[in-house]
Amino acid sequence: MSTANYPARVRLIDVGPRDGLQNEKQPVPAAVKIELVHRLQAAGLWEIEVTSYVSPKWVPQMADNHAVMAGITRQPGVRYSVLTPNLKGFEAALADRPDEIVVFGAASEAFSQKNINCSIAESIERFAPVVEAARKAGIAVRGAMSCTVGCPYEGDIAPERVGMLARLMKGIGVQRVDVADTIGVGTPLKVQRAIEATLAHYDIDHISGHFHDTYGQALANTLAALQMGVWNFQSSVAGLGGCPYAKGATGNVATEDVVYLLHGLGIDTGIDLEALADTGAWISERLGRPTGSRVGRALLAKRASAAERC
Repeated sequence: MSTANYPARVRLIDVGPRDGLQNEKQPVPAAVKIELVHRLQAAGLWEIEVTSYVSPKWVPQMADNHAVMAGITRQPGVRYSVLTPNLKGFEAALADRPDEIVVFGAASEAFSQKNINCSIAESIERFAPVVEAARKAGIAVRGAMSCTVGCPYEGDIAPERVGMLARLMKGIGVQRVDVADTIGVGTPLKVQRAIEATLAHYDIDHISGHFHDTYGQALANTLAALQMGVWNFQSSVAGLGGCPYAKGATGNVATEDVVYLLHGLGIDTGIDLEALADTGAWISERLGRPTGSRVGRALLAKRASAAERC
């Protein structure tokens, strides 16, 4: 297989501290979240989605956002992003000096109503002042476009819906967008069509892929996006996360698994895979379960086997 059309370097955003941990039923101490961020950046991650500023009534796991952001020892060149769904959330986040904020909208009307209790158009109206305030403050803005290939309530999502959402995001000043398969039902062709629709409004440098692995297609979808020139992706260490609005939806694709794929293609990530696998094992132990990364489990087993032979 020729790799001539693949990007030479890929930048990963690890969303484990925010998207990964927000659905945990048991409280995760702020100190553990801070240590997770430190371990990720030590392994070579240059972008980390740290926390969100939402009502603790709805997302109690993120109630310690100020403590987590204050506790991080920031490294030069690392971008720390946070989720801010409304102006109140942005104003709360401003004191913690994030490098980037994330607003989110769905390509599905039903999902938008279930997730944030408003229509797609209303969500954009809600985000507009947030984006404006962030841009004025010199903070970058990313737009997470959820359900770009499938919705738990509507089924398949037409690429035209994705294009419409990308156009609306662009119209309010969002600088880059995520093409997200929120419930993990996408296949390579569907993902490529969603990206094509987004390319009508954003260039390839401002589009990222965000794939869940419910049907085991996340790495195939990553490869399909790479073939189109996408070089930004979101993933979650140890495969942490899920979607509370989609029954059966598993977590984000594991960062370790994506890095293994990329390194196998000769693509540079700047990430130490062994250190990353250790981080995945560490956070999984803190959560009381094995790592969800297949690569992580394989590396740990290989290491254990080598130790036994010594």
